[in-house]
Amino acid sequence: MTLNKIFEKALNLIPINAEEGITLCKQAPLEELMFVADRLRQIHNPGKFVGWIIDRNVNITNICFSQCEFCNFCRKKNSPDAYITSIDQYIEKIDELYRLGGDQLLLQGGMNPDLGLSFYTGLFRKLKALYPTLKLHALGPPEIVYLAKKERMTFHNVLMELAGAGLGSLPGAGAEILSDRVRKIVSPAKASSDEWLDVMRIAHRINLPTSATMMYGHIETIEERIGHLIKLRDLQDEKEKGHYGFITFIPWPFQDEGTQLREKSGVRSGYNSYDYLRLIAISRIMLNNIGHIQASVLTVGKETGMLALHAGADDVGSIMIEENVVSAAGSKNRFSAEDLQSLVKEAGFLPVRRNQKYEYDS
Repeated sequence: MTLNKIFEKALNLIPINAEEGITLCKQAPLEELMFVADRLRQIHNPGKFVGWIIDRNVNITNICFSQCEFCNFCRKKNSPDAYITSIDQYIEKIDELYRLGGDQLLLQGGMNPDLGLSFYTGLFRKLKALYPTLKLHALGPPEIVYLAKKERMTFHNVLMELAGAGLGSLPGAGAEILSDRVRKIVSPAKASSDEWLDVMRIAHRINLPTSATMMYGHIETIEERIGHLIKLRDLQDEKEKGHYGFITFIPWPFQDEGTQLREKSGVRSGYNSYDYLRLIAISRIMLNNIGHIQASVLTVGKETGMLALHAGADDVGSIMIEENVVSAAGSKNRFSAEDLQSLVKEAGFLPVRRNQKYEYDS
């Protein structure tokens, strides 16, 4: 099929198959991809609005048995700098979040063998009792899989317990690349592709808002990138009408500084701005049923983030008051609320603050 025929399908919101997606990756000029993706962005999100949010990423613990090859953040239980965040520390961090105008906590961290489901439900209830308006965007499919196995429970029951304790939405953490060939190398102890998708499938059934992600630019192939997008799209097709499903898709490049993947295996980040913009555009073209695409300005910086808004993205994410994982692997970008809004305006758009459901402030 010619590029024009593929673009025509995309603009009619007809799903692009794997072969067509690979053709776009290998043959389509960047300017054509960006042009089509920008038109699709206008179909999904008409106008000039670009979303942003104030939230804070607090790591529950840095102890993790997974020891993923791309992660510098996790520690073993007996490490001198291992920790579990205390309630007093949460209070200090949340108070600062509220002073800066935010009300959402992104809670993530390692899969600590000593922490079971009751720890997380107890933590969520305590935080919600202290801060009734606090929104918890917490954990991710790998943690749900881990807790289900530890507690000998179903994914459904674990998610229901967490939602009952205050979990408001489920991040797309731990997706990396949804290919078990890749996962066996970069994160062998983590949830499999099918397990990650199964957790999200159940989250969609109980109408828990979720996001989808991709960490790319390491050992994956073009075919595996496209396969990842199709798996997300196919799962989104399963969600019930009126349910949230995947609200957004967020790809970001592998950060390699000091990682085992680089030090032991010689795998360096394949990131460059050109490739990132191609991926943003192709994601907008492939994901005909996911409403939003977020530019990861934390990992790609201001200039590339601005260009991404002309390549299909309609969101620049969070000011990320605190972030410890990708920064441990080399990301040095930081943005205040003013910085994000200025970035959006400089790119020719109108910044609008949103919540995790991508509902804009009036």
